[in-house]
Amino acid sequence: MHKPISITAISSVSPLGSDLDTVWENYLNNLHCFTENTFSHGKALAAFLPNILKEEIEALKKSDNKYRSLDNSVLFAIFASRNAIKMAGWNGSDNFGINIGSSRGATKLFEDYYKEFLGTNKTNTLSSPTTTLGNISTWVAHDLQTKGPEISHSITCSTALHALLNGVAWINSGMTDKFLVGGSEAPLTSFTVAQMQALKIYSKGYKNYPCKALDTEKKKNTMILGEGASVACLEQGKKVNALAIIKGIGYATEVLEHNASLSTNAQCFQDSMRMALGEVPPEDIDIIVTHTPGTVKGDLAEINAIKTIFCNKIPALTTNKWKVGHTLGPSGMLSIELAILMLQKQQFVATPLNNSQTPKNINNILVNAVGFGGNAVSVLLSK
Repeated sequence: MHKPISITAISSVSPLGSDLDTVWENYLNNLHCFTENTFSHGKALAAFLPNILKEEIEALKKSDNKYRSLDNSVLFAIFASRNAIKMAGWNGSDNFGINIGSSRGATKLFEDYYKEFLGTNKTNTLSSPTTTLGNISTWVAHDLQTKGPEISHSITCSTALHALLNGVAWINSGMTDKFLVGGSEAPLTSFTVAQMQALKIYSKGYKNYPCKALDTEKKKNTMILGEGASVACLEQGKKVNALAIIKGIGYATEVLEHNASLSTNAQCFQDSMRMALGEVPPEDIDIIVTHTPGTVKGDLAEINAIKTIFCNKIPALTTNKWKVGHTLGPSGMLSIELAILMLQKQQFVATPLNNSQTPKNINNILVNAVGFGGNAVSVLLSK
């Protein structure tokens, strides 16, 4: 890190809620957010937004004729972004940059248009512009009335943390002093769930905790999809209203052994964590918010990488995927949100599936994310 960068706001819309107080309250219980849903190919578990948030998203959609043609991945991003800049005290005239990515983009809208095309050999006039990845940041910029740079991208499940890397790079370059970064995903469609099931990584259900993320004793894959968006406001320097300071960033990509898996010891995570730590001693890290999606090999590979870097002084480990599932693109920023809440509240949020010892102090938290292709990101946050 060349210069300190502050996170002055963070906002999300997820199965946990949309305001930080509600999100925190939901983190303090041992209840998960999964319900069984009937998809076209059968029943499967998923983590949906609560009904009250679905109504607010629907109201946003109806508030502007142009918004009626947008996918939920865009609407989620607009909703979260409005709340974030309000918290940070930003205005559109600040001309801040925007980088909000998505693993899959306008999933349902694309599928609906394609189904229509298969039946009629015709498609809607807006089928192309409303299903591009760039659609997310473009509409957020339109809604917030900012004229700064706009970037959208997909780096699968590490998308949101790659957006954070981009924001840090732009700020450090001196090209801008503020960047809105994050991810958004609305993947709860029959085709998307079927794709995860085809990989044989989707949970078939357990009585108490259907997604056993970070449980090293599990014998079966237990990943479950969730939906939502999460964004953060980044500003140059140490601000008085900072929720957390970005102390280090790391990234790495490893050679593929399989389309959807990491190496046994997750070399990419070893490299990204080592880079994020920089000169910070490993023993100074109090907590790691892991990526651990609930798969047998994926969870174990990350834990092996952590053991390699931290040896006999493993920080407290936690994750939110046992509760909200894997939201794909925004998952890393939802982990950042959890880390910020723990720093602010000075309280460790444990999982019911891992026996991590509660840290005495919470000063430094490392957050991990990785996507298909072994593209890992680690972010070190401090008070």
